[in-house]
Amino acid sequence: MNEHDIHAAAAMLLQHWRHSTRLAELPAHCRPETRAEGYAIQSELAKLSGQNVVGWKIAATSKAGQRHIRVDGPIAGCLLAARAREGGARIELAGSNMKVAEAEFAFRMGGDLPRRAQSYSVAEVMSAVATLHPAIEVPDSRYLDFTRVGAAQLIADLACACWFVIGAQTRVDWRAIDLAIHRVSAYRNGALAGQGSGANVLGDPRAALAWIANELCTYGEGLRAGDVVITGTCLTPVPVAAGDSVRMDFGEFGGLEIGFA
Repeated sequence: MNEHDIHAAAAMLLQHWRHSTRLAELPAHCRPETRAEGYAIQSELAKLSGQNVVGWKIAATSKAGQRHIRVDGPIAGCLLAARAREGGARIELAGSNMKVAEAEFAFRMGGDLPRRAQSYSVAEVMSAVATLHPAIEVPDSRYLDFTRVGAAQLIADLACACWFVIGAQTRVDWRAIDLAIHRVSAYRNGALAGQGSGANVLGDPRAALAWIANELCTYGEGLRAGDVVITGTCLTPVPVAAGDSVRMDFGEFGGLEIGFA
């Protein structure tokens, strides 16, 4: 793809973002075929949006999630500042296609992990983390059927990033706790709607964070201090509708609640 094709694809996706409309897939002349092309479009989309990139998300961190959207591994998407919401917020579902809420571990980086040839180890990545937070993601896609377009087009579309909520930082000594076995529960309108654990996130949220650090070394500029990373859903996404409220309970790590309008 040349720069003109990358720009055309990004501008098209951005227009669908702004108008809450969808397309079947990108036209052949500007349709990405590789991860590298997908990330190039994603970067251009973020630039054209005029918003700051405040962090990153990881999609398809479970085998079930990968099967659902027909990809062979995780994909990364940037988080745009205007899509951040606070705990207790009401999120507008008009124009939303996916209509689900996800419970995720979020890490805020305290140090840079710049691009380099050698892969980062989990230990190196964790040493650069400042804080751990509970988080909720409300993903969405600009494609009519996001399960059929493939990894490259999904990456171009910010890996289905949309709304996200980062809770207060965890005050307990979370580094001494095995995040893989830590339980997370979801409640919709006060009733239990799902349970899961960190093991659903590439086996361990810390491994997921290392994955994206290395993915961004390959296709981007790495992670920076201040970036927040939501690492993928710990449980089956919870279907939501207007009028619902959802609370994600991370036990001793805290929790947060949002509503839908």
